Amino acid sequence: MVRPEISAELRRALRDLKLGRMLDTLPERLRMAREQQLDPEEVLLALLTDETQRRAQQRHQLRARAAGLQPDLVFDRWDATSKVTLDRRLLNELRLLSFLEQHHHVLVVGPVGVGKTMIAHGLGHLAIARERSVHCETAEKLFHRLRASRLDGTHEREMRRLLKVDLLIIDDLALRPMDGHETSDLYALVCGRHRAGSMIITSNRDPSEWLSLLSDPLQAQALVDRFVNNAHDLVIEGESYRRRQKPDRPRA
Repeated sequence: MVRPEISAELRRALRDLKLGRMLDTLPERLRMAREQQLDPEEVLLALLTDETQRRAQQRHQLRARAAGLQPDLVFDRWDATSKVTLDRRLLNELRLLSFLEQHHHVLVVGPVGVGKTMIAHGLGHLAIARERSVHCETAEKLFHRLRASRLDGTHEREMRRLLKVDLLIIDDLALRPMDGHETSDLYALVCGRHRAGSMIITSNRDPSEWLSLLSDPLQAQALVDRFVNNAHDLVIEGESYRRRQKPDRPRA
């Protein structure tokens, strides 16, 4: 069946009202309305629902991008066949985001490639959907940016922003030893957010191993104690999912 033509007047009116994107679904909605003899109010509700959902999705995408979240790392894309073991009950509880209300942290620990980043970003997307502010960054990029902020005089402002956000996600912490500035910054973030804001940290190492990688022993003990005793521990074990992404050899 031919899709209904939309008049130029209607197109112009929708664009004047900033509803031009409704034109993407309007022909199909009108066709369905005529075939099913729908009430005009039902048609209008369907059109407005389409637009409301589109705007909500667009807003989520913009906020997630600003937060540093990868768009494809969401729980809907979790590979249920991956050969990993973890506490599924705890993960389901974390997805309810009650830890945000209680200002608790989440520690996701496991070997390379088992989905630690996927879980951290997935929880970040859920927080964005709940209208929470989120900032997500790898530890390496975060420390590099904070080091640069010391040079241009914006370090204090940047630290205030990181302390204020509802959920701070630091991915791949403790891959290498941390110098004095990095240790001091991590100490300030953990202590400043203690019982005041939530953090998600992913790491290949248990927090007991962080102690030897931090430059100041006293700061190391203090930040590890504060973080660990306020965090839910999600331990993941298994083989790297990246093996499944390895390109196949071309067949002769």
